[in-house]
Amino acid sequence: MGDVRVITTEDGSHSLYVPHLHETYHSSFGAVTESEHIFIGAGLDFCLHSRPVHKRADIFELGFGTGLNALLTYRYALDHQISLTYSSVESDPLPPEFALKLNYPQHLSFDGGGDVFRALHESLWDREVMLSGFFSLKKIRQRIEVVSVRPETADVVYFDAFAPGVQPDIWSRDILAGMFERLREGGILVTYCAQGQFRRDLKAVGFRVEKLPGPPGKKEIVRAVKNG
Repeated sequence: MGDVRVITTEDGSHSLYVPHLHETYHSSFGAVTESEHIFIGAGLDFCLHSRPVHKRADIFELGFGTGLNALLTYRYALDHQISLTYSSVESDPLPPEFALKLNYPQHLSFDGGGDVFRALHESLWDREVMLSGFFSLKKIRQRIEVVSVRPETADVVYFDAFAPGVQPDIWSRDILAGMFERLREGGILVTYCAQGQFRRDLKAVGFRVEKLPGPPGKKEIVRAVKNG
């Protein structure tokens, strides 16, 4: 992994710091706190309580990264006994042996969490894998720019790429239009970014945009709703 190194964030959970990008994979104020607030609370939980999805949902993630969002989503499915499919696009995956140094299973402390985290990282790419009776995973090793859009196949999009200043192409209007097409009616996109140009681009492709209070260290986040 070169100069990428493990750091401990303020809530005690790990993240990764990439010196040549001057970027961390998560907020230094708390990796787990941030992901739970944005992707689980404002994303998945909101979706399941606002739409008649009949105790199931399809999630599409841009940026598998450390696997934290996937692990939290698995735990949510376990706690609520709902069926979830989870598809995630990542062009530069972490080696499993590196990712498994992260302390998320110990920090979250749920039964079987270590085995689940290992399975998330060691499962084959570009193939759907059933990790339990209520959670299936498909990791797609590819750049999002060339991944085919399957219209109306997702209820929630976790938009978790590096910041626009680091990966501007991923935050382009074309990519956002693809996210809009991928979502079902009433589906939502959630992300940590609340920049003005990003919000304008979301509106331009058809989303209704909400600014929400952010997690510690972040004033605002965005939830974008498709025709909702």
